[in-house]
Amino acid sequence: MIIAKTREEIELMRESALIVSKTLGALASEIRPGVTTLELDKIAETCIRDHGAVPGFLGLYDFPNTLCMSPNEQVVHGIPNTTPLKEGDIISIDCGAIKNGFYGDHAYTFAIGEVDPEVKKLLDVTKESLYVGIAEFKFGNRVGDVGYAIQKYCEDHGYGIVRELVGHGLGKKMHEDPEMPNYGRRGRGKKFIEGMVVAIEPMVNLGTHRIKQHRDGWTITTRDNKPSAHFEHDVAIVDGKPELLSTFEYIYEALGVTSTEENAFRAHQTTN
Repeated sequence: MIIAKTREEIELMRESALIVSKTLGALASEIRPGVTTLELDKIAETCIRDHGAVPGFLGLYDFPNTLCMSPNEQVVHGIPNTTPLKEGDIISIDCGAIKNGFYGDHAYTFAIGEVDPEVKKLLDVTKESLYVGIAEFKFGNRVGDVGYAIQKYCEDHGYGIVRELVGHGLGKKMHEDPEMPNYGRRGRGKKFIEGMVVAIEPMVNLGTHRIKQHRDGWTITTRDNKPSAHFEHDVAIVDGKPELLSTFEYIYEALGVTSTEENAFRAHQTTN
């Protein structure tokens, strides 16, 4: 069952989402060759708690850490460890926070120094597909409209769309209805209603869409060991249109990047 949120609840969810956004921004300043994902995990936990929230992933389904840290061929759910990042790596960081009883859930794939041009293109296309999907998340459309838009955009570039892992509704639980696949057929699936909040999160592989799970019960990698990218926003339907609750602004501020990609989906200025 889809749980619509009131305007007041959406504002509480925005607060949770922006704590995650700020945490990712703080991490952006620390990501470099030589740093370990476990070091970044500790920074994230401190940042979340300093904002009066608690880590949303820590202990969820018995996950052992604050962040899901997935380098290179890892798709999602990588466990932080003591292996240093190196020049040319990419690292997908998925982060969650709970405040006022509501979850924020947000992800970004970072490049470590200079990466191969084909990998840089994968990151660009995956992030672009996120906004292509968000544009379809509006009153009266259906789940398949978002999935189809993301799938077509990425497959037109020759990439593989992960099938087994999907976006989801968001609220007082991390995973609510509906599931939000990154593939599908137009006009199919549950209909979008006013007040819906979802996490839209393309997971896109440079090669095959096929994946495998490792023995730790968490880590997911591409079956051909080629790189994978993952970008995620929290989005609400407000007045029939998609409105971002999360932002990449804090990341871009840390990296010295100027972007207008979010402007069409933003009702509030978020940096302060």
